[in-house]
Amino acid sequence: MHPSNIVLLEFHPERDDLSPDKELRNGLSVALRMGDTLWLANDESLSIERLTLAAEDSRGKTSFARAHHQFALHDFLQLPLPPHDEGSKRINEADIEGLASDGDYLWVTGSHSLRRKRPDQGDGVRRSHKRLAAVSADGNRYLLARIPLVKQDGGFTLQKEAEHKGKRRSAALLRGDEHGNQLTALLRQDEHFGPFLAIPGKDNGFDIEGIALAGKHVLLGLRGPVLRGWAAIVEVAPVDDDEDGWLRLAALDEEGALYRKHFLDLDGLGIRDLCVDGKDLLILAGPTMDLDGPVTVLRWPGGARPDKASAVSRDMLEHVLALPFGQGVDHPEGMSLFSSQDGREEGLLVVHDAASPSRQIGDSTLVADVYPLPPRRKKK
Repeated sequence: MHPSNIVLLEFHPERDDLSPDKELRNGLSVALRMGDTLWLANDESLSIERLTLAAEDSRGKTSFARAHHQFALHDFLQLPLPPHDEGSKRINEADIEGLASDGDYLWVTGSHSLRRKRPDQGDGVRRSHKRLAAVSADGNRYLLARIPLVKQDGGFTLQKEAEHKGKRRSAALLRGDEHGNQLTALLRQDEHFGPFLAIPGKDNGFDIEGIALAGKHVLLGLRGPVLRGWAAIVEVAPVDDDEDGWLRLAALDEEGALYRKHFLDLDGLGIRDLCVDGKDLLILAGPTMDLDGPVTVLRWPGGARPDKASAVSRDMLEHVLALPFGQGVDHPEGMSLFSSQDGREEGLLVVHDAASPSRQIGDSTLVADVYPLPPRRKKK
């Protein structure tokens, strides 16, 4: 499948540098379009990026996303760790892996995963063994939060607090600390997920990489664990806690369950992103381990409105797209619905981790792809 269009993402040169050897544009993990506003994030940062879409060219194709504005998460949320440790330049990243919106709030999730160090090229045996044994828990990764959205100049901005027609909205984070949050505390006792919370995400451990909204409920797609080829979605209902700035999990049903599980047969792939399309749920599926591919987009009919725990077999899912990927580069990580400005062509915007040099233009511009979205399969 070849893209039908591209979008040029133009970041501000001074905000594109995360560190001396890392650029914001090289590790995009998520994208969300809201009108002319395009929200993006890099999984090694502590910020959400906003670009504004400009007009398409005369052929109705190439789009430009400019006017880069950066929103630091610490300006809105009480994260457990500061942006940097004292005396260190390393970012205490949130590993942002999902964005979703209900029009009132921008919802954001971190991976909630542990990480294992990777040996560097040239490391000897002893150093390689040592690095492979080093597992860390970055406290800011336990992020499940919402931030108020406010319309501004034809687009959207984020505010810590907002009020409209007497309704007050405020930024809030699921209660927790640098060792976990209410969700991970519950899942440690879970028969499916409990054993995997002590395993790093890239090793088929617990790893959130997608978020979607199902009414007042939140769907969290897991890259791992994949159990005998079946991936999982965890459904929760975050609500305001008694203290400002915090959320807690509310009961999903009359029995008082605080989370619900949905298992899907993705042929051994994990979930890399989720996207609501009407009543359906689009699933970006890719390897749970540190591999290049394959990468596919699947449709779960009715998946955006689950009302009970699910076991979704392969024949209940529709194949939508097979996405290209590179060897060591261009790993599809995030997707968003992206219709043409005249509304005639419905597409899917895809952003990539480890962007190849061919995607990088100048000092701070990146090429993202838009793929045509095939029509939904008609029910028999």
